[in-house]
Amino acid sequence: MRRAAPVEGGAAAKMFLGLDVLLALAFGLVHSLPVAYTHAWPLQLAAVAALAWQVSRASARRAALLGWLFATAWFCAGTWWLYISMHRYGGLPAWMAAAAVLALSGFLALYWGAAMALFARVRRHVAFVDAVIFAGCWLLAELARGLLFTGFPWAASGYSHVDSPLAQLAPWVGVYGIGWVAALLGALAVIGFRSGVGPGGLGAIAAVAVVGGLAAMQPVNFTRGNGSLQLTLLQSNVAQDEKFAEEKLPQALAWAATTLQSARGDLVLAPETIVPLLPDQLPEGYWAALAAGFQRGDRAALIGVPLGSFEAGYTNSAVGLSRETAKWPGGFYRYDKHHLVPFGEFIPTGFRWFTELMNIPLGDFNRGPVGAPSFEVKGQRIAPNICYEDLFGEELAAHFREPERAPTVFANLSNIGWFGDTIALAQHLNISRMRTLEFQRPMLRATNTGVTAVIDHTGRITHQLPPLAMAVLEAPVEGRQGMTPYASWAARWWLWPLFVGALLSLLIVVPLRRS
Repeated sequence: MRRAAPVEGGAAAKMFLGLDVLLALAFGLVHSLPVAYTHAWPLQLAAVAALAWQVSRASARRAALLGWLFATAWFCAGTWWLYISMHRYGGLPAWMAAAAVLALSGFLALYWGAAMALFARVRRHVAFVDAVIFAGCWLLAELARGLLFTGFPWAASGYSHVDSPLAQLAPWVGVYGIGWVAALLGALAVIGFRSGVGPGGLGAIAAVAVVGGLAAMQPVNFTRGNGSLQLTLLQSNVAQDEKFAEEKLPQALAWAATTLQSARGDLVLAPETIVPLLPDQLPEGYWAALAAGFQRGDRAALIGVPLGSFEAGYTNSAVGLSRETAKWPGGFYRYDKHHLVPFGEFIPTGFRWFTELMNIPLGDFNRGPVGAPSFEVKGQRIAPNICYEDLFGEELAAHFREPERAPTVFANLSNIGWFGDTIALAQHLNISRMRTLEFQRPMLRATNTGVTAVIDHTGRITHQLPPLAMAVLEAPVEGRQGMTPYASWAARWWLWPLFVGALLSLLIVVPLRRS
């Protein structure tokens, strides 16, 4: 006998709507925490389970509201530091900066509102089936946020699991795949209790068993060592409101030149825009003197610097200097940032009025290519990425299309001084750690204000500088070669396997009926 699906309505539903709204907001706030504090990863599972509980018997309209509120709170709590960049450093009025953060969060949360409405319409009130549907809808929302309108996947759910047993899945399915599994486990743990069929605790037992099984497993090693380099990483610690100040520039340029020239590592890394001026704005002879020490010696350097001109256009770039590049046209290796930050590095169509309200120098860069060649140093292939480019693992995977030329080391040059001493520093560090797990490649981080660190191919931080300090970090790094499954399929097919998997999870289970 087929049992009718529970129907929501009447005075009781209205009575509890206010409580549901408050709970959805609270669960969203909780969901944001483990991205910075990764040892609190059970909170992510608990929060997503709570949302699954709320929407498992809600109408489509109510599920959409709860999903939207949950995600709005999640994104506001996870990216509130954007307020600092817009207000403190961009000069935007406080109310407008706060409204912009809320508007961005609310817009991105629309994906979760749509996803939860879809779940409410197609669920079958069968515990396992509904858990699969919920996870498929969750994955579609995550992919939409990460890809549409250039994408903004900061604080994606999978980053909460850098230090959890689910990290074992990173070299197989990447951060979005981990988010899908987390959503499946969270839903499985609670939906059974509300489905009205069978012992509800079986789903919870299964979820705990999966997490426990992953915790007991040894990580699979897909890569092997490929030699080592001695590193020198610079952390310049120039406050963002002083970075372009005329009275502070001589001191900052002098520190950069002196520290780069005295560095002892085989590879010296300097952060994004440590030289904040375009070539024709630099003091005469500055660049030639800086380059000479690396073009004649046995050391190499990757230096963050803008290239081009206001007339011809400019790029946010990393310049590589070595004895080998001295023979090249121009005398240096060049990497141009591809994935630019909306409003900070390019102006979205129709929003020039908004960016003109803020004081952001060099705010309209040209894009570089995806999968640019690596910078070769003593047998290692160094693949640079700049600032939040390391959020986009599917773009870093483009470096692995030719396995014999794949990078052995990633290097992230960043300046997130725009966000002050906030959780953004810890979040970005954990984002880099996830990339090391996906590709089993070390990540070198040279930053302006932090966190400057060396992360090995297992996601472990081996060396680190304290944030907000002008300092130099010397450390070794071991390069790696070999391909993880994620690197292999993402290089060939981008994120299409996850899209197809999410859609199939809906197409396969939606026709099922409970009998």
